[in-house]
Amino acid sequence: MNPEDLERLVTLRMPFGKYEGTLIADLPGPYLNWFAREGFPGGEIGRLLHLMHEIDHNGLGGLLAPLRRTSQA
Repeated sequence: MNPEDLERLVTLRMPFGKYEGTLIADLPGPYLNWFAREGFPGGEIGRLLHLMHEIDHNGLGGLLAPLRRTSQA
């Protein structure tokens, strides 16, 4: 993981599926858990979904708050 990955979580939108258009950082935990069970897609989106799952699962969503403020400014 690198700082750029965390920034991507608050700027990149889900490109497909039930939550298409939702920021990766805003995806609900059960949806991320589904990917963890069924398998994450390949490429950057899969890597970021996996990272967001780890953040959500470990209750670390607060780490993204400063980045959200920065990306909205």
